[in-house]
Amino acid sequence: MPLIQRIIIIVLDSVGIGELPDAAVYGDDGSDTLGNLARAVGGLRVPHFQSLGLGNIAELEGIPPASTPLASFGKMAELSAGKDTTTGHWELMGLVLEEPFPTYPNGFPEEVTAEFTRRIGRGMLGNIPASGTQIIEEFGAEHLATGKPIVYTSADSVFQIAAHEEVIPIEQLYWMCEQAREMLHGKHGVGRVIARPFIGQPGQFTRTSRRKDFSRTPHLPTMLDRAKAHGLPVTFVGKIDNIFANQGVTGGTHTTNDMAGVDATLQYMRSQANGIIFTNLCDFDMLYGHRNDVEGYAQALRNVDARIPELLAASRPGDLLMITADHGCDPTTPSTDHSREYVPLLAYGASLRPGVNLGIRQTFADVAATIAELFTLESPKWGTSFASLLL
Repeated sequence: MPLIQRIIIIVLDSVGIGELPDAAVYGDDGSDTLGNLARAVGGLRVPHFQSLGLGNIAELEGIPPASTPLASFGKMAELSAGKDTTTGHWELMGLVLEEPFPTYPNGFPEEVTAEFTRRIGRGMLGNIPASGTQIIEEFGAEHLATGKPIVYTSADSVFQIAAHEEVIPIEQLYWMCEQAREMLHGKHGVGRVIARPFIGQPGQFTRTSRRKDFSRTPHLPTMLDRAKAHGLPVTFVGKIDNIFANQGVTGGTHTTNDMAGVDATLQYMRSQANGIIFTNLCDFDMLYGHRNDVEGYAQALRNVDARIPELLAASRPGDLLMITADHGCDPTTPSTDHSREYVPLLAYGASLRPGVNLGIRQTFADVAATIAELFTLESPKWGTSFASLLL
């Protein structure tokens, strides 16, 4: 029997750990989600992350290096062009984007908006880059009066459609997103179309938990596809299935918040004997990073930190638990967009070496290469396994 039978990957969405060398190209020089956040709150206290070795990766105020880290530790650079959720997750599973997804800093061109409104049979509002909370406050009243969906984008490759659930029912909003996804290909092939439902009245609008992402289909097999084809269960928690256009997964659970995400991960860790469990915890990004909510972001980290002992207790001798991220979203900078950053890498297993410095990995795809080696799967085109450092 192989030493590792089960791999759990937990993505702390947007928890970057310092600017990449090309950050300035993306307008992100000075971004350091964890470092700046820790300084802004006068020292971040996350004792369980600290015991795993988070403070051994970089100098973080309030998180000293562990003398004997429970996990091996390092950080990873993004090789793909871009800094969005889809790009980061695809690279983690071995698929590097050599050309970035298109972005629309001036809104979508007429050829896109005309086709979209033709397909849905009504006009639209917005068509500007904006934060999700800003856009519904700006156009929400007009949306209520006209029934026109609010379309917006950001620095990421996204076509987002916001609609009040009492004006455009949720299934109709999803249908509109499907229409957009179908037409947005080729040069306009955005990474994600996102349904952004909300409720409430002007001045008191609130986004609901029924957001749904409609991602591009990966153009090459990912490590999820290879594991599934090999007969291994591939279980998702959160929006992982959406990010991979429902490819490469065998089952899973959508969750409403990060604590529910940890609960679901623990449930699968207690019941699933082998294969992959792949979790995305997105509150850091969605609720706090994009809103520049420093204290909210810090508290979200403390909340997950408090659950680390449960995750370690649920881990079996044949497990590899990896905790990482997909990009940054520094809440301390003026920008509300994602930031081009290294991501942390913590690798824990009761039967694995603790405290190994995994160094600076040149691509997120090293995670996929490691999975491939441990499960005897075809290696990805990109990435170098660090399995031998752990065994």
